[in-house]
Amino acid sequence: MTAPARRAALRVLRDVHSKRADLPGAQARVRTTLSDQRDRALATEIAVGTLRWRASLDFIIGEASSRPLTRIDSDVLDLLRLSTYQLSYLKRVPNHAVVNDAVELARDLGKTSAATFVNAVLRAITKENFSSRLPSLPTATDLKDRDCRQQALDYLSVTRSHPRWLVERWYDRFGAEATLEWTRFNNTPAPITLRVNTLVISAQQLADELALDGVETKTGRWTPNALIVTRGNPLGSTLATRGLFWFQDEAAQLVAELVTAQPGDHVLDACASPGGKSLIVAGAMADQGLLVSADIRPNRTALLSRTLAQAQTLCTQVVRLDARHPPFGPIHQWVVLDVPCSGFGTLRRDPDIKWKRTADHLSQLVATQLALLDGAATAVQPGGRLLYATCSSEPEENQAVVKRFLENHPTFTIERPTVPRLAPLIDQDGFFQTLPHRDRLEAFFAATLKRNVT
Repeated sequence: MTAPARRAALRVLRDVHSKRADLPGAQARVRTTLSDQRDRALATEIAVGTLRWRASLDFIIGEASSRPLTRIDSDVLDLLRLSTYQLSYLKRVPNHAVVNDAVELARDLGKTSAATFVNAVLRAITKENFSSRLPSLPTATDLKDRDCRQQALDYLSVTRSHPRWLVERWYDRFGAEATLEWTRFNNTPAPITLRVNTLVISAQQLADELALDGVETKTGRWTPNALIVTRGNPLGSTLATRGLFWFQDEAAQLVAELVTAQPGDHVLDACASPGGKSLIVAGAMADQGLLVSADIRPNRTALLSRTLAQAQTLCTQVVRLDARHPPFGPIHQWVVLDVPCSGFGTLRRDPDIKWKRTADHLSQLVATQLALLDGAATAVQPGGRLLYATCSSEPEENQAVVKRFLENHPTFTIERPTVPRLAPLIDQDGFFQTLPHRDRLEAFFAATLKRNVT
């Protein structure tokens, strides 16, 4: 009988590559089909690992296969990928079990004629070290030689498993060594990071209570209200449903901490779902005033409502609206705009993004981002501030969007953030940016734009 975790992982990959769902959505679909926590964990490990290392897995499959990848059925290719990942990275699983399961899964998919091919490819991989043929890393000395650029890009794109066009961009902006460190960061599983609900509990109190439930944590590097899990599962804790914490990457937490709203302020979080930034802002406001948390998608506003209710906030109000046309005049001291973006800054957590986004997506996203900025700006009162944020590493979505906005809105200027501990993350132009190779954080960007009093 085929292992349930492998069957579930294959379903995740098929859903992602057919664009039926993104990685979190595909994982959520299969999670309910697995009753054993160990199977859920293994299915996640296989699916995420396969997406993380897809380029190097494809290289190995190509070396072992009698036909090019373009002539392999897409479902069969996903089956070969997850099986090759297991053979290469999960040594605790016997090779024969992986191969036998793959053959059975091929038949279950209705690909009976492909079962022999799958068996042949995987058996070849178990017998020969095709990994040794992966592009090699130039020496430290060679990395400084521009003539080694192509060799370095081969290594970064194939062996380190990133889209070539993307690592080429990073290489040209930051250099070879920084790009190498960036890909290492992205290929390392992300830790579970919690944000403390400071409205109801302190970071130390939460850490102590989690420890009693067998969950060990350490304080985040950049913010004292982030707890990084070092042991245990907080979802299994008795505290999980009490609204004492939520899951949020540390870089995303820092973006929200740039909003220095005060008790009694009116704040609009215009693209708020899933709600983590709203909750941090509510904490800064001491839960006093009015914080409108908005999203345009009905399912996301429902999620917002559940998140904010569980956190026991009083100052928040959830509404559904299109941030391009907010139904408010200029009445807010702060407007937070975390726009839809490429997500290239979150590849460590969302490796599927590597393979479904292209350079062409950037120009398409920029038009939406500018329209959202234009709309959100109308809700900012004179003397108020607009925080523009992305989880993208790419300047087209970040600095370039802000520059174009300022050209069309002369009453707004860039204001340098004044949070002292975040000063190392603010560049000379006043922009907030986290970089994986420098800060050991996912790549986020933010700009505080002040509306001048005219």
